[in-house]
Amino acid sequence: MTNARVEACAIERQSLRRKTSPGFSLVELMVAMALFLVLGGATVSLVRAHAPIFTSQQNQAGLNIALRNGVTQMQIDVVNAGTGYYQGVNIPAWPIGITIINSAPGTGCYDVTTKAYGPTCFDTLNVIAVDPSTPPSNPQDIGANCVSTTSSSLFVTPTGAMTLAQLAADFHSGDQLLLVKSDGSQMTTTTLTGDGQITGGKVKLPHNPTGADGTNSSSADPLGLSNTADSNKLGTQFCSTDWVLKIAAITYSVDASDPTNPKLVRKQSGQSNVIAEQIVGFKVGASVWNGATDNAYSFDASSYNHDWSLIRSIRVSMIGRTPADPSNAFRNSFDGGAYKIESVSVVINPRNLSMND
Repeated sequence: MTNARVEACAIERQSLRRKTSPGFSLVELMVAMALFLVLGGATVSLVRAHAPIFTSQQNQAGLNIALRNGVTQMQIDVVNAGTGYYQGVNIPAWPIGITIINSAPGTGCYDVTTKAYGPTCFDTLNVIAVDPSTPPSNPQDIGANCVSTTSSSLFVTPTGAMTLAQLAADFHSGDQLLLVKSDGSQMTTTTLTGDGQITGGKVKLPHNPTGADGTNSSSADPLGLSNTADSNKLGTQFCSTDWVLKIAAITYSVDASDPTNPKLVRKQSGQSNVIAEQIVGFKVGASVWNGATDNAYSFDASSYNHDWSLIRSIRVSMIGRTPADPSNAFRNSFDGGAYKIESVSVVINPRNLSMND
């Protein structure tokens, strides 16, 4: 056989192999596609079913972290309540470092239909501390060593190297002051009605006059420091060895101006910061000392006559919710809403208060 014939036979065999090589038939391809569609559809359905669960878990985790961060910030602030009341002398801290405003029961603050919470649903916690940026000053009337807080003007002199102009610049209308005896025996508080002014070699501070018992109106004492329950601690006469201090209170309250998203807010020196959102419960209780034992935590300050000097520790309870999902059949047992609920409760002992020990 010639070489040409051999080559022709080889080419023919290769052509036959290509024509008879194995492959997918149309039926096999259609069966494979059908199986792929069934498995793919099942996978997509499974992912879609679990996506809301994952989102819900993420929302719960975020809410839990926000609540824990909120109470941690409160712990840091509350343990320092009453800081800086006394200057240069070793006197136990003044017992009033915390005031509590409890919400009135039965105020109809919650709308069961819309699951919305109003501003009267929540308590307010005030942590009392002295403004570290404003040095203490000494009260001294013009021509006299003592001043009376029953008048509408208070005169003070600076301490150290501070000038009159620097001291006057630190005081503005609306600032709340704390006047304290140098021996810690008496105090009172008032709110300025104007900015500080230099007059006769002193700084003049116009303010709301106190009553003869050292108490003041709620508008002049928004922190509720001067109560008749503390009448034995209140005074109206303060002299040049005593102290005038500017208060920089820290207030925790819930801003419910948007009833669909109540926010826990921390306010200090006019600055407000949102600590946590979707807060549906904020209650503050106090354990008080009655001379023999510690009473159980009361969430009604009138039960101990708003006598803040009796407070030994406080209990903060906070409840938050995840975003609502009306399409979900889940309803929580707290308020029946279509959202999950997380809560946290913590007991805090203010370390700077004497607490009647």
